[in-house]
Amino acid sequence: MQPYNLELEKITKRIKKEKARLVCLQFPEALKPIATEVADFIEKRTKAKCVIWIGSCFGACDLPHLDKVKPKIDLLIHFGHKQRN
Repeated sequence: MQPYNLELEKITKRIKKEKARLVCLQFPEALKPIATEVADFIEKRTKAKCVIWIGSCFGACDLPHLDKVKPKIDLLIHFGHKQRN
């Protein structure tokens, strides 16, 4: 997962704190190639099952509408990246 700093340790702590069982992971297009690797990392370190949102993601304001998704998602993790100067 190099060279990205996705703060996965922070994420796994949050999942454990929230006792989330089903976690939705949302990635921008550039990070989608590592989505399954991130999901595997999280699942091995928590009791959560991860699902990957494959719809569009054009920024922090482009969150998936999970209110009608079954089963209920406990936590949404939205990944992003910033431009290097």
